[in-house]
Amino acid sequence: MVYVLVLFGSSIVIFGIIFGRILLRNRAVRKYVRNMKQRIQSAEDRGAVILKETPLEKPKKSMRTTAIQLQESRAFLHRAEKAIAQGKMDSAEGLLIQALTVNPDAHDVRAQLAKLYLEEKRDQKAEAMYKELLQYKDDASFHANLGLAYYRQERFDLACEAYQAALDRDPQNPERFASLGRACVAARHYKDAALLLDRATARLARDTELLGLLAECLLQIGDKEKAEETYRKINKLEPYNQEVKEKLKALTSV
Repeated sequence: MVYVLVLFGSSIVIFGIIFGRILLRNRAVRKYVRNMKQRIQSAEDRGAVILKETPLEKPKKSMRTTAIQLQESRAFLHRAEKAIAQGKMDSAEGLLIQALTVNPDAHDVRAQLAKLYLEEKRDQKAEAMYKELLQYKDDASFHANLGLAYYRQERFDLACEAYQAALDRDPQNPERFASLGRACVAARHYKDAALLLDRATARLARDTELLGLLAECLLQIGDKEKAEETYRKINKLEPYNQEVKEKLKALTSV
């Protein structure tokens, strides 16, 4: 019983000390605030003007800083181009990344890096870079290169979409029809592919690879007459192509 009383008494003492400190602290705060109000009122009575707080703005880059960044970025780009010419692709990649670190808005550098990834068949990185570039510039070649990155990853429907976007922006270029046609063949959209390859071969009449692809598409959609006609065009261009001769023979014997 004695221990319980001692413990109870100790708790009351500790609580009293804590409560007393809180009261003193609140009293001190109120006193500080009261003194501040008196000082402000006194300053206003003397004619002082109290200025409102304004958020600090991030200082804008000076033209000199921007020019230095641009110069450094260009220097890295120039060195990267030399490295590419020498076949040092790893060095070129590092230099292009440094150029972008110095000047993140250098979209020509970003395009060069995307092209490097595409040529090195690092298609996922190329895909990411071209998607980023298209946010800044709606360019037919960027869409086409994105299509190639998709095509190599066997994402053929996405490749068709990207190549279609390139064609929409550059409809006079027969290569755009050819690229989209190839992607449609890979995606097994043979009817669309036949139309596109027909348009492409109208301008690229001596491209036997495209003509062969067109002939295969025509066979897939059951147009044997036009397929035979297309194989005859190939035969005229490549009279010693035995494979084409055999396909013509098979078509004429049906």
